Amino acid sequence: MSRTIMAFDFGTKSIGSAIGQEITGTASPLKAFKATDGIPDWTEVEKQITEWKPDLIVVGLPLDLHGKSLETITPKARKFANRLHGRFGIQVELHDERLSTTEARSELFSHGGYKALKKGNIDCQSAVIILESWFESQWS
Repeated sequence: MSRTIMAFDFGTKSIGSAIGQEITGTASPLKAFKATDGIPDWTEVEKQITEWKPDLIVVGLPLDLHGKSLETITPKARKFANRLHGRFGIQVELHDERLSTTEARSELFSHGGYKALKKGNIDCQSAVIILESWFESQWS
């Protein structure tokens, strides 16, 4: 049985989202949510979760290049993940998101040039990369 997995690229000003299927290991961008100090409009998040009914949520965990927590943003990403689980009762996993934004920018630029590099596009593409990386980690 294939699960539907939703991913979030956490940020303090914007949170990107993506949806994917475990059976294919692929993901598609959804939308970016504006956030205030990492807190989104939970009503908007709820609408998306209600529409897609994910079996699992993956939240990107911001780490430095050495795999260590970042003083300000890593705890906020963990708190966001805990709030998702608490509000919606869906299992949430954290997944290393190192370099996902860089990779997202590169992919978007190669397909659409500078016009594709809008903040919401980058955040959602980062969520796609986080989710597809999570899928790969499950198979290895």
